[in-house]
Amino acid sequence: MKGQRITPDTNPDSAEILKHCCAELYKSDLAKILLGDSFHPGGLRLTDRLGSLLQLTPESRVLDVASGKGTSAFFLAERFGCHVVGVDYGSQNVAKANELADTNGLASRVRFERGDAERLPFPDACFDAVLCECAFCTFPDKFTAAREFARVLRLNGQVGLSDLARAPVLPKELDSLLAWIACIGDAQSVENYAECLRFADLEVGNVELHNEALAEMVQQIRMKLLGAEIMVGLNKLNLRGIDLSKAKDLANSAVVSIRQGQLSYVIITASKSHY
Repeated sequence: MKGQRITPDTNPDSAEILKHCCAELYKSDLAKILLGDSFHPGGLRLTDRLGSLLQLTPESRVLDVASGKGTSAFFLAERFGCHVVGVDYGSQNVAKANELADTNGLASRVRFERGDAERLPFPDACFDAVLCECAFCTFPDKFTAAREFARVLRLNGQVGLSDLARAPVLPKELDSLLAWIACIGDAQSVENYAECLRFADLEVGNVELHNEALAEMVQQIRMKLLGAEIMVGLNKLNLRGIDLSKAKDLANSAVVSIRQGQLSYVIITASKSHY
């Protein structure tokens, strides 16, 4: 609710397990099939929008939090000419992203490190911009993560988030553990995201809804689930341990929730006006 702090799980072991689960999910075979290289609604089109809102230039030093295999970081470096550091909880993602940076001739402008969004491995005031796409909702302690974003920002630097936002009440299947790991159950309202940023002494600027991008992504996932089910039935694909029927139910419920305004996709920017 508005004005109420989102309280994280106080058990550090539990928080680490959740982070590990999210990291493992996003490098799984199912994630590769359903999401491809861009794990967020709107893909690189909304990454471009974020970069424009953050006013990136060739002089900008940018931190991409939860950078995955580097798709957005590479795009930003090529589109805006900026220098990008990606940080990700998954060591496999970091290794793959650095390998791709070398292969694509971008290692001089893009590099990746393993790290936790709640304990960023960087000194104070060393970035001009911080962006985080469709991952802030998975962080167990969002207030600490927001403070870390602010800490590593230079004066007048900006944070850009794009993330799933939700109504206070959702269908019970979307509140299941599977839904939480899939970036739904612990999504927050738009106001709660803004509150996290204000808590870190950041001044909220742009707030934009991009629900069409979310609806498009869910529809694509539904089609890919049908294709995966056919491939499994023909023994041409092995998704051991994956309940495709439950995944389809989750996607169908998400479609209804988007139509009813219970799920949305938001871009929020905020600036650091003082230390």
